[in-house]
Amino acid sequence: MSSTDIPTTTDTGLPGAETDGRGQALAERLFADMLSGLELLTVELGRRLGLYRALHDAGPTTADRFADRAAIAQRYAREWLEQQAAAGIIDVVTAGSTTDREYALPAAHVGVLLDETDPLHLAGGAMGVEGIALTLPEVAAAYRTGTGVGYERFGDEIRRGIASLNRPMFTHELAGWVRALPDVAARLDSGGVVLDAGCGSGWSSVALAKAFPAARVVGVDLDTASVAEARRNVESEGLSDRVRVVEANSADGRALQAAAGARCQLVTVFEALHDMGEPVRALAAFAEVLAPGGAVLVADERVGAEFTAPADELDRLNYAFSVLHCLPATMAESTHIANGTVLRPDTVRSWAQAAGFDRIEELPIDNELWRFYRLSE
Repeated sequence: MSSTDIPTTTDTGLPGAETDGRGQALAERLFADMLSGLELLTVELGRRLGLYRALHDAGPTTADRFADRAAIAQRYAREWLEQQAAAGIIDVVTAGSTTDREYALPAAHVGVLLDETDPLHLAGGAMGVEGIALTLPEVAAAYRTGTGVGYERFGDEIRRGIASLNRPMFTHELAGWVRALPDVAARLDSGGVVLDAGCGSGWSSVALAKAFPAARVVGVDLDTASVAEARRNVESEGLSDRVRVVEANSADGRALQAAAGARCQLVTVFEALHDMGEPVRALAAFAEVLAPGGAVLVADERVGAEFTAPADELDRLNYAFSVLHCLPATMAESTHIANGTVLRPDTVRSWAQAAGFDRIEELPIDNELWRFYRLSE
């Protein structure tokens, strides 16, 4: 079945009935979305079971040989390989019968599917979609009650999915983001302290420590599982002597001061401000821990300056995340502001001014997904 096979509608005379082709277009779009959603889950199945790694290591292989290497049943192996080839994710390198046909993972797809630091790596994003889908009944209930769904309820999938999406940027670009604050970067080259607020699984803290070997980094996050995972990641990178991860609320000024142990040259907030239940209090707490001449570096979604409909793909993506995850998770923490994922520039400026920052500057950093702001007093 293709989108062209979807039956066309006729005018039934009912209110809202098809008259201009928009209903047909929406039906075709939803069909394409259903296809994409199902194929995305087959990618997550392959990631979870190590199937892409097994295929990469095997080289051209038949379904039976692949099943042995991947330690899965032969019938499932054949179906998954055929589906992946039909979807254009893997290649058929030797045509033949069901038993003789050979498959391979194209070299061009290795980074997307296997290399967790490759700039094109996106396979992990399927984990996040899975976590959102699994939590949908709780989100629906929260819509009725006006309550929230705690971040931890979205499970390992959302935490690791978000970490997987952001890790390549942190690995390859984060040092340059801080260099866009040359005065702050110069101080960090000589030492000092960075507070990484909302550090999640810790890859931003790791990248900060690698970018500034003389500095000390303190990662802070409210989620217990994220803190535990961040500590493991810091240890695996051999940085435990310079990076410490603390469980604390970013809106708790005393907790931040205790965690930092000294005034900070830099506070970083990477894709976390929009999730904070008390963002103005958090920004005020960041101001309190800054050393003279220090700054806060905020990176958050590059959404439109104002609401538009229909919107571009990036706004649509962020609104979808907000409806299904970010807003419910924030409302579980506080319903006072509950901004959601769509954090517009004017909102950042308003919050920063309310928190006492005099200088609010949007930085000319080239990034398709995030905007960057320097906040200082």
